[in-house]
Amino acid sequence: MTLNLSVDDVLTTTRSVRKRLDFDKPVSRDVLIECLDLALQAPTGSNSQGWQWVFVEDDDKKQAIADIYLSHARPYLSAPKREYPEGDTRGERMGKVVDSAMYLAEHIHEAPVLMIPCIEGREDKSALGGVSFWASLFPAVWSFCLALRSRGLGSCWTTLHLLGEGEQKAAEVLGIPYDKYSQGGLFPIAYTKGTDFKPAKRLPAEDLTHWNTW
Repeated sequence: MTLNLSVDDVLTTTRSVRKRLDFDKPVSRDVLIECLDLALQAPTGSNSQGWQWVFVEDDDKKQAIADIYLSHARPYLSAPKREYPEGDTRGERMGKVVDSAMYLAEHIHEAPVLMIPCIEGREDKSALGGVSFWASLFPAVWSFCLALRSRGLGSCWTTLHLLGEGEQKAAEVLGIPYDKYSQGGLFPIAYTKGTDFKPAKRLPAEDLTHWNTW
């Protein structure tokens, strides 16, 4: 199913979906490859294309990855959060964000598919590192999320499983060569319960814009 959405619609309504993921509806490999083919049109540094994509359908492996994720999510989500000025939309929604994030942490293993995008190399061993290192992966990852949205699926970019020794443990579960590839997140993938997502409340662009100097 492909939704009749304009580019602007896809860009403004692709949300981090947690509670509205439909864990009961199967996701075919065909639609995942279709989305990935689109995502692979994204640019990479020096056209290196050093990415690999790990899709997890096996229930035992999903549970093992979910256990790693939840062990990091509980302390992180229960820690005190940044305070925002009164009237700031980020502060107004913080309670709902934390609640939905905990829901996902406790149910992420129920998603039909989990996906971990990987990029060749380790950031701390990269000659460029930092932004330059991840810039060869993240554009494709977001393109993949947009392609999912246009087909009635949703996801959420999570990274908590990467804390501490979590990334290495996940690599061991999935056979990812830890010394050769870095993981760029963990994505539950499912069809969404309804497709009527709306633009989120964001700070106005004029408050975040600088011309020629800060």
